[in-house]
Amino acid sequence: MSRIDILNAFEQEPQPLDFVLPSFLAGTVGALIAPGATGKSYFALQACMSIACAVAGGDLLGLKSKSGLVVYINAEDPEVIVRNRIFAIGKKLNQQAKESIAKNLFIEPMLGKRLDIVDDAQRKRIIGYCIGARLIVFDTLSRIHTLDENSNSHASQIIGMLEQIATETGASVLFLHHVSKASTIGGMAELQQAARGASALIDNARWCGYVAKMTKDEAKNYSENHFNKQAIDPDFCKNFIKFGVSKQNYGQPFLEKWLKFCDGGTLMSAEILRLIKR
Repeated sequence: MSRIDILNAFEQEPQPLDFVLPSFLAGTVGALIAPGATGKSYFALQACMSIACAVAGGDLLGLKSKSGLVVYINAEDPEVIVRNRIFAIGKKLNQQAKESIAKNLFIEPMLGKRLDIVDDAQRKRIIGYCIGARLIVFDTLSRIHTLDENSNSHASQIIGMLEQIATETGASVLFLHHVSKASTIGGMAELQQAARGASALIDNARWCGYVAKMTKDEAKNYSENHFNKQAIDPDFCKNFIKFGVSKQNYGQPFLEKWLKFCDGGTLMSAEILRLIKR
């Protein structure tokens, strides 16, 4: 154990807090939750690219993140799907951005390879592989362990193992996770309590972000046209998702951000205007 030198802490001004994503403190564990087929894997991949890109032109989501090495472990999608997404995103990037991302982003397709962070040997291999990374993403949580997510005891163990990975690599660890069917049906998928499984999964994480599709009611309150300010057609609301933060332990509150699906499923920062009702 290493204790804090309290006298030094009184006198020494601390370094500014370092955030990997909005209000997501570097070196901690966080969750990104969403219903299935919302676009969270696409969002996660593009967020990885935004952080991996050290030159202008790679931040299609407008996250304005500090760059660094990123490891994205996709245990849910076939490699061909991941490659298709990379190709589609590449159409929106300049050559310098592509080269910078290729240098700093490591993508590991793990579907069918039975990744298990509960296993000490596997966890040590992950730590060794990810030393020096700024961000590690696990997509999705249910595919990287063999414990019971509905048990608070097991959920606490899972987060503890992810915290070990974060501590020993120096990286932030982000896991993708589904929300419960009940929260989706009830329109509460944006809440941190919406996450599927035991409450300890999100309670013990330091950050929880979400992505959610635009509803028809929300479409009435936004316009893509800044001139005539016509509301978004409800039939086109499926083209938009919002990214927000439902739990943060550190940093300033983050206002939700709207994104739009473009060619091939690529997400771009959406220039939409909130309408003022009179």
